[in-house]
Amino acid sequence: MDATELLLHPVRLRVVHALSGGRVLTTSQLCERMPEVPKVTMYRHVALLAEGGFLEVAQEQRVRGTIERYYRLRQNRPAIDVDAAAAMSLDDHRRGFAAAMAVLIAEFNAYLDHPGADPAADAVGYRQGTLWLSPDELAEMNHKLLAVLGPLLANQPEPGRAPYLLSRIFFPAKQILPGEERT
Repeated sequence: MDATELLLHPVRLRVVHALSGGRVLTTSQLCERMPEVPKVTMYRHVALLAEGGFLEVAQEQRVRGTIERYYRLRQNRPAIDVDAAAAMSLDDHRRGFAAAMAVLIAEFNAYLDHPGADPAADAVGYRQGTLWLSPDELAEMNHKLLAVLGPLLANQPEPGRAPYLLSRIFFPAKQILPGEERT
């Protein structure tokens, strides 16, 4: 299974998010974070991610006669890079978008269900707006976003930091028909 196929599934995407930032978790801990996912399903998806090169075993510990594995994201894991995204079919993009939205909904519900959730204090935001951009302005905006966000993506968990899920959703607000100018 290639990187695109592996990541275009909401449970596997949530596992990747859960392990981001250098976190190390067992499959049981992942089940606790996602109680709506049956344990057998979680174990199957973790195994697929490990077989696909996304996860590696950080350590093993014997617990009541079984071996418990602690997983982390591999440093050089496969990714859906620009070339892979360009090779995706329209149906792949539909599935990817649906998986990303399912992850957002599930993670947001998990946040709201957590005792002490306080959207105002946590600066929760989910606003949308329309930007009118030329191709050059779009390229400049992407460059600036990468310059700001790139260094923050390297942050590791430490006291005083909380994980925030950031999703950039970006597409033309209307369908561009063949022969129609982008205006």
